[in-house]
Amino acid sequence: MRNLRLLRAGGRRPAAPLGTPQCFCLSAEPGRVLVGSQHGVLELGPAGASVTREVSLTVEGFLPEDGSGCIVGMEDLPEQECVCVATAAGDILLCNLSTKQVECVGSVDSGLSTMSWSPDQELVLLATGQQTLIMMTRDFEPITEKQIHQDEFGEGKFVALGWGKKETQFHGSEGKQAAHRKQTEVSPASAWDDSKPRVTWRGDGQFVAVSVICPETGARKIRVWNRELVLQSTSEPISGLEQALSWKPSGNLIASTQEKPNRHDVVFLEKNGLLHGEFTLPFRKGQVKVNELLWNADSTILAIWLEDLKVENSNPNSYVQLWTTGNYHWYLKQSLHFGSLEENRLVSLLWDGEHPYRLHVLCQGWHYLSYDWHWTTDCGIGDNSQHMANVAVIDGDKVLVTAFQHAVVPPPMCTYELQLQQAVNQVAFHTDPKRSGDMAVLGADNKISLYRYGQSTVNDTTVKFGAVGGNGFKAAVETPYLDKTYRVDVGSDNNEVMNPLGLRFLTWLPDDSFLVVGQGQHAALSVLHHLTAVPHAAGAEEERLTLRLSVPVDGEVISLFCSPVTKTVALQLADRQILKYLWETPTPVLEPWRSSSGAAVRFPYPCVQTSITRINGEEVILGLTDRCRFFVNDIEVASNITSFATYNEFLLVTTNSHTCQCFCLKNISVQALQDGLSSAAPNSETLRKVERGSRIITVVPQDTKVVLQMPRGNLETVHHRALVLAQIRKWLDRLMFREAFQCMRKLRINLNLLYDHNPKASMPSSVVLFSIPVFLENTETFIRQIDSVNYINLFFTELKEEDFTKTMYPSLNGSGNAQPHQYPDQNKVNLVCDVMRVAMEHINPQKYCLSILTAHVKKSPPELEIALQKVHDLRESITPDVKAVSAEEALKYLLFLVDVNELYDYSLGTYDFDLVIMVAEKSQKVLAYSPEHFSEFLNLVKDQNLYCEALKLYPSSTQEYKDISDAYGEYLIQKQLYEQAALIFARAGIFAKALDAFQNCGSWQQALCMASRLGYTKDKLSSLARSMTGKLVEQRRHAEAAILLEQYTQDYEEAVLLVLEGSLWEEALRLIHKYGRLDILETNFKPAILEAQKSQLTFLDSQKTAFLHHRSRLQVVRELKQKACESLQDYDMPHCPELDLFSETSSVVTASDMNSKYSHSNSRISARSSKNRRKAERKRYSLKEGSPFEDMALLDALGENVRAVETVKGDIHILLKQLVLFGYDELAGTLQQALEEVLQLMETSIPEIWTPDLQQSSVNPVLGPSSTANSIMAAYQQKRMMAPGVQDPELLIPPKLNKNLQWKLHLLQ
Repeated sequence: MRNLRLLRAGGRRPAAPLGTPQCFCLSAEPGRVLVGSQHGVLELGPAGASVTREVSLTVEGFLPEDGSGCIVGMEDLPEQECVCVATAAGDILLCNLSTKQVECVGSVDSGLSTMSWSPDQELVLLATGQQTLIMMTRDFEPITEKQIHQDEFGEGKFVALGWGKKETQFHGSEGKQAAHRKQTEVSPASAWDDSKPRVTWRGDGQFVAVSVICPETGARKIRVWNRELVLQSTSEPISGLEQALSWKPSGNLIASTQEKPNRHDVVFLEKNGLLHGEFTLPFRKGQVKVNELLWNADSTILAIWLEDLKVENSNPNSYVQLWTTGNYHWYLKQSLHFGSLEENRLVSLLWDGEHPYRLHVLCQGWHYLSYDWHWTTDCGIGDNSQHMANVAVIDGDKVLVTAFQHAVVPPPMCTYELQLQQAVNQVAFHTDPKRSGDMAVLGADNKISLYRYGQSTVNDTTVKFGAVGGNGFKAAVETPYLDKTYRVDVGSDNNEVMNPLGLRFLTWLPDDSFLVVGQGQHAALSVLHHLTAVPHAAGAEEERLTLRLSVPVDGEVISLFCSPVTKTVALQLADRQILKYLWETPTPVLEPWRSSSGAAVRFPYPCVQTSITRINGEEVILGLTDRCRFFVNDIEVASNITSFATYNEFLLVTTNSHTCQCFCLKNISVQALQDGLSSAAPNSETLRKVERGSRIITVVPQDTKVVLQMPRGNLETVHHRALVLAQIRKWLDRLMFREAFQCMRKLRINLNLLYDHNPKASMPSSVVLFSIPVFLENTETFIRQIDSVNYINLFFTELKEEDFTKTMYPSLNGSGNAQPHQYPDQNKVNLVCDVMRVAMEHINPQKYCLSILTAHVKKSPPELEIALQKVHDLRESITPDVKAVSAEEALKYLLFLVDVNELYDYSLGTYDFDLVIMVAEKSQKVLAYSPEHFSEFLNLVKDQNLYCEALKLYPSSTQEYKDISDAYGEYLIQKQLYEQAALIFARAGIFAKALDAFQNCGSWQQALCMASRLGYTKDKLSSLARSMTGKLVEQRRHAEAAILLEQYTQDYEEAVLLVLEGSLWEEALRLIHKYGRLDILETNFKPAILEAQKSQLTFLDSQKTAFLHHRSRLQVVRELKQKACESLQDYDMPHCPELDLFSETSSVVTASDMNSKYSHSNSRISARSSKNRRKAERKRYSLKEGSPFEDMALLDALGENVRAVETVKGDIHILLKQLVLFGYDELAGTLQQALEEVLQLMETSIPEIWTPDLQQSSVNPVLGPSSTANSIMAAYQQKRMMAPGVQDPELLIPPKLNKNLQWKLHLLQ
């Protein structure tokens, strides 16, 4: 939501030096520029148009005297007090401008095409005529020489992780046919390409990118080299790639340009050579060529130098565009048009290394220009207009306007957009508060377009709805229309060299005149132009703004602000002096800004943002520097302010400590403001925490919204408590109760403030001096405005005795209510309840019945008898009012407000038995019924599920107790609580139902007890036992099933077979010998143990095979991930300033770069049941080769293998004893040896699989309540191998082997 505002525009033109400039660089001395021509090197001084020093390179023959020489690179070396110059002939020269000595430190016979120094000036890279690169130290010692064209990709060659072939990949909107599409041949470089290598260094100097034309394809290719000139990567084939090249200083992207079939794009490449985003230039294909791209020092602005492709019989136009990005959208913020004159053609441009927003430009005619920009937010500054809180964002030839009064539309979307004929450079809102939505737009063609709100007779096609209109919906927001377009002819002289952006600080004054600042005779002088519109002359092509007055300024203006309240215009000069422009006087003049003491005001440091407001009645000027220092006049009040805004009597600031503070300036001194900014109480009304890096965009007038923008570009709306309370107080003063109540309810302001605010003047009384709050005099107004029973009840429930204007919400300006809010002998809550109740009974007692009940209950002590009496009256009422509240509804509502037992006790006092029954029914209160009403009582118990309470009312020997127990048991069976139902039945003597319930829950012992109580015969008992045996076998309870068969059916053989089926060998032997069935040993027992031995061997072999496979695969996966991480270490983390900007108000959890795309599914799983969650986790940890969590799945599978083998040790031990007992020693030995080998394999492998580092990561998680941002990032860097999305820390803990279990038989060893 920010634009670039031009603060300063300087320029100089030396008097006719020899030759034409070819390149330039910045001197280490401030303000000095070094320019190279075909005759030598000269230095332009900061004071004017003079050449301060010069060195000729033609005298000693380094450049030919005929002017055909060329300098391909130059760099100022302050430590060596000389300038390094490289010529196309191959000479590397050190030129001392003071002594005019020239030293040749090296020469390349094949010539040089480029010389580029690293940012730290420790290395220099040369591109030679033989298509080689030479890396040298700062002392010109060669490090290495490499061919510029390489066949290899480089050390950063991609590692295949086995994620499938291209044919199986997902291809998005291109469809499956993209997998079979052949690679198209890249087109050769453009015809206008100069074929020279382009070199750009990363900001830290660790890598350098070189763009050259490939001799095989004729297309440009970008290669990345390190400081030792070892190739790192090569760009993918990019058709139409052009010569421009610039590496973002922050290090994450390389910018270039690409001509596509239907458009011209700026494209970005990663260090690995892959494309990563683009944006389209606002020109037709083939219309312009891009000579250079340049990033500024802090990577926030991309400058693009363009020229029209040459047209016959005319010179091409030159342009410089400044682009910025936010919320993944690229904005064209400034456009500099240099025209088509030959002397205006650009030679070169550079960003300043120390001042990130200063751009240096050199033209063919020796005209040097410098521009200083800074960020600003252009917003309407009125407070009583219906078009307030509009914010304008420049985007090329569009102005994106967001009307925050209507909706908070996140950028890059907007409420509506204005389409202009030319690129826009400045936007100014009208300074008349009544017309604060009107806009003046200054384009690159020096034309001002005026957009006004009002009734337009025609449909303006230049205004289009953004995010709020179209698609058949009618937008409720009003849009402006294009009123007039004026041409500005200030200082136009066809003989002068064109200076783009010659006018700055466009200001629209309340009388519809304009102020602009231009450059004076000198670079250090400015002129303030006061412009007015002239009547449109008949026959004139366009309307013009003429000069009303030009006021020379003794200094350079770097800021201008007009207050919409006081209409004062303040100018800040480069020497920090503040001037006041008296534009309303008959003869406008400039005079120094003076404080209340009469002293002239001068800021201690230059400020990039200024504003005018009143503090304690005195008009002051506020200033904020680019280093967060905040001034009131010439007094520094804070040094940690990141942004500020003024609104009415309030000042809002954001700080480096991630807070937003709000101060009322009515009754505060500058010293008090300074103290408040330095030491605000954590729970103060003036302070609230915000996300780190937040900046104030605007404050919505007559509202409570403060719009903040985060570093990422997204918007957040906060309701600052101080603004909220101030607005509520205004509404209450105007008796606008509905607006105040809705705001308080939405923003959770205690509703007691409705009463506590604004007491009336004191009135005498015979007892004390008391005050009548305005609220009590306007209760009917309050009730009619609120017009909601629920809202009135909410107000009642929040009432408290304390005065909230003294405790929770003391007034910001210190004018707290001094009068006590009370009547004699009455407390606040009772007083409000009585007055409100009388008002509601007067307005509509039927409608506000529930609120009247609330008023009775809220009083101290509660008037419950009266409330119940009103409910009783409702029962007796025969008024057929459909909208009236019924007695049942009223009683149900009372039960939400009052304790159940207390209300029941009071209901007994009404002597209304029906009312008592209603209370008992609604409150789950149980009554003792007479015997003749027992059926009604039982129905009530069933309806209200009051079984436990009802059982307490009757002795266990009565029939009523049995009937209630029967109903209770049936209820429990419906809930599938069979065992509890069986206990209830058994206790009440309902044995048949108890028997069925015990059977259903598997309690066969209790079932047999119930059968005994029912007198079952032996045959019937045997049949019952057999039916329960089948259920026990299904549940794998073979031993219990065998007991039933043995003891209750006398089927001994079937009992033995059951225990053999359950592998209960010793129990089987006991039964065989007890009943003398030794024949079963040969027919069933021995075959069973032999089959069990084979089964266990097969199981152990499968577990061993699976364990070995998973272990080897885990080693491969870990090696692949290690290689991938090593290849990514050279690729820096994406330059994302917001990574360290998250504060406690953020709700952001960062996952690994490699696994971040799976983080969304985790959040969807979190709300599921534990069973489904485990199922989802198992599905997530897939053993499929190449899956992102394959290592975690392998750990899970290996742990399951170990636990499965550990489980069968006891079973195998018992089996071994049976095998030995019957002489199968060889088979027993084989089984024992197999188990021993598997256990030994697992025991030796566990330390390799679950390494100490892996176990430590499960003990010390990255995230936790005690983690900080720094600890999280440190842990992130240390554990890049681990998948941070793992939600099962037990996977990282090795399984335990129980060595205390003696399972081996020594006789088999």
